[in-house]
Amino acid sequence: MEKPLLLFNYITLFKDKSITPFLFLFPALLLLIIFRIFPIFLSFSESFFKKGFGFNAEKVFIGFENYIKLFNDPIIYNSLYVTLIFCIICIPIQIFLGMSLAVLANQRVRGIFIFRSIFMLPIAVSPVVSSTIWQLMLDKTSGMINGVLFFFDLPTQPFFTSEEQALGSVILVACWRGIPFFMLFFLAGLQDIPQVYKEAASVDGANRWQIFWNITFPLLKRVTAFVVVTGTILNFVLLEPILLITRGGPNESTNLIMWEAYRMGFLYGDLGGASSLMSLIVIIILSLVAIEFRILRTDTQ
Repeated sequence: MEKPLLLFNYITLFKDKSITPFLFLFPALLLLIIFRIFPIFLSFSESFFKKGFGFNAEKVFIGFENYIKLFNDPIIYNSLYVTLIFCIICIPIQIFLGMSLAVLANQRVRGIFIFRSIFMLPIAVSPVVSSTIWQLMLDKTSGMINGVLFFFDLPTQPFFTSEEQALGSVILVACWRGIPFFMLFFLAGLQDIPQVYKEAASVDGANRWQIFWNITFPLLKRVTAFVVVTGTILNFVLLEPILLITRGGPNESTNLIMWEAYRMGFLYGDLGGASSLMSLIVIIILSLVAIEFRILRTDTQ
């Protein structure tokens, strides 16, 4: 009698519409807790210990010593500075071009699906593969871009090997992958806007720019807020191009904060210091996101 009763309870539970959405979200939430939230708390707890790399490494409680070392390390301040410059330049470019391409992709013309598919290709390529492709394209001696410059009798560029150009080259790689990703969200937001608004404005004599600025853009503010927050998180923790191409160089010019955490933990074997730096990164990201939400919430009200 217990099995039929248990089955009846499950059926009753699914019939309860108030709890059904949570039941479908439960697997995703469980994975989020295991692979995202739990590592954050684990990293925070490990930041109070001194521990080398390896399962048998000695673990010693040292309190806030790892954090004191971070705040006294000039390399950390330089890494934060480089990361902030990277985000300040990269995020506006991704938002502007992502929105512009979404407006173009939202046009009702023949062959628009081909246009959308082409611009979605960078999303289908893994970050590791895309970083390798750009490394080959921008290679100082045999890269395709320098080959084109040489063909037109223009000076070749060092790109990733130049202290002045390396960060800009990393920004190019990040934008190439990020712009189509954000374009998807803007395109979804554009398609959610009722066409009757634009038609009414057009009848009243508004041109395309006036329609976009006075109708389309205000209705995209919530999507823009989401993209700004998401862009801040994704760009702040970018690692693949640095890990595979520049290794933080030349002369620490591309030493983003995630690379510094990786280097501290896996190259120097200081897992306690790396954990404290990761905890600091989480705090900084949450603070930036909170500030952005506060600003964007005021603008969207």
